[in-house]
Amino acid sequence: MVTYRPKKIRWVAIPIAVAVAVLFTVLSFGLKGSAGFDNSGSFQRGDQAAMIGLGILIGLGVLAFLRPRVIADAEHIKVRNVVGGYDLPWSVVRKVRFDRNSPWAQLELLDDEQISVHALQAADKDYAVEGVRTLRKLHAAAVAA
Repeated sequence: MVTYRPKKIRWVAIPIAVAVAVLFTVLSFGLKGSAGFDNSGSFQRGDQAAMIGLGILIGLGVLAFLRPRVIADAEHIKVRNVVGGYDLPWSVVRKVRFDRNSPWAQLELLDDEQISVHALQAADKDYAVEGVRTLRKLHAAAVAA
């Protein structure tokens, strides 16, 4: 069984998520005084808490880009992308593709559908190529059996 997850996205997503949460927290402390031009309202502690909560939610949204994963063995392949996922037997996969200008690998299915494999991204270079080669070997062994 092999498992692949994107690597370089971690270097980007984690600092951005932390920075967004910190930024919204710092901005929340600036919410004081009147809330409009005609002084019809004012910011309260609840507004500050909401701003911090919003920063945390946006940070968690950024961390969703760490979700992609592909797990494969001799019988099937599980693909989990940022949104959605698939659990497929190798028998429905025609080939594993990683085109030169593609941002990530793809599975070409027998019914002419294509499934993106976000866990193997072009930005990861050799790691992604190694992952695609491994998936191709597993696919070839499953089809030959």
